[in-house]
Amino acid sequence: MVSWMQGLTALEPVALAVLALLLGSLVHGLIKGASGSAKRLFFFVWDGILMLICIAAALKAASLLSPVASRLLGGVHLPNQEVGSLTQLWYTFVTSFRDFALFRYGVLLLICYAAFRWLLAYVTAPIERYVYRFGSRSGRGGSDEDRSTIPGSRLASRAIGGMIGAVHGAVRSLLLIAALFIYTTLSPSGPFTTQIRSSEVYSEASARLLEPVAGKLFDEQGPVLTKAVGDELQRIIQRKYEIADYAISEDISAAALTVTKDAQTDESKARALYRWVGTRIAYDWDKARNYEQRGIWKEQTPEDTFATRLGVCIDFARLYAVMARASGLSVRVVTGQGGTTASGFGPHAWNEVQITGTDGQPAWVPLDATWAMSGDWFNPPDFEKTHIADREV
Repeated sequence: MVSWMQGLTALEPVALAVLALLLGSLVHGLIKGASGSAKRLFFFVWDGILMLICIAAALKAASLLSPVASRLLGGVHLPNQEVGSLTQLWYTFVTSFRDFALFRYGVLLLICYAAFRWLLAYVTAPIERYVYRFGSRSGRGGSDEDRSTIPGSRLASRAIGGMIGAVHGAVRSLLLIAALFIYTTLSPSGPFTTQIRSSEVYSEASARLLEPVAGKLFDEQGPVLTKAVGDELQRIIQRKYEIADYAISEDISAAALTVTKDAQTDESKARALYRWVGTRIAYDWDKARNYEQRGIWKEQTPEDTFATRLGVCIDFARLYAVMARASGLSVRVVTGQGGTTASGFGPHAWNEVQITGTDGQPAWVPLDATWAMSGDWFNPPDFEKTHIADREV
């Protein structure tokens, strides 16, 4: 809630868009309720009920269809030859839909919601026509307005309209967040992507509003390299990156100091950097697949990750470590296995940062910026159940 308020006071575009949807829908509901027309209020309430039914059904359907859709696209492979921009966009969409559970869920949510809205509109059309005709006949010879003089009736009408308006706004905000999530996944370097992913409101909403699938992200292939890469990749990601990344470039140092300028404690610094890296850097699925399927590993430095805004787990962890050290924090990169019992585990990398505990003593706490888009992975409970360390570097 704090981050939402900070987003509003900072005039973040995402926060303002969500606020506009909520307030616009609320005001619309109050106007409908204040109109005095029982028929208008009925159709507004009716539309709110259908909207709730459709979003509930879409949430469930998207969750059920997600693993099926992933399996159906299992045979899709990237072309070996150079392709045009439209073909690249198509393959980006298809492979992201196949491999990225949250992206797939967001796409299916929008598709299912639109399908259910169309289906219900078709099914309920006779009911709506009957109510409209009945209302017109009952008001024949007079006005369509409800001229009831019962005390409090107009206030109750406004209250009902306002509540349904709030429902409209909440559903529209959810659909907006899903659409923004799809856009930023497909176009990590596109217009406004940086502003969207750096928004506190978007970061929290994309995790909380997509909650039904966030917990299942790693029951499928999440942003973790598969077991098939074997010992060779383990040797690659277990290099002594603290030595390799000792020198901190000026642009990364300046960015780290900007991100943490308002932080008063080591923990708030560490969290601010976690949010920044987790929302500004996109997972490089092409890099992961190139190694898993072709044995081609693209080595990159934290400067490369910072410049391209793309990387796999070790790149997230190395960039976080460099930015944390630039901010005066003690940090280390940890490698091991990431995943769940249901999905299995694969090679992964994350960080531990040293902060002062409630007892006044320094303690190492874990965080995983690579998984930040699927929930809060800054020192969550039972972190060790999904992250099994085998060596610290």
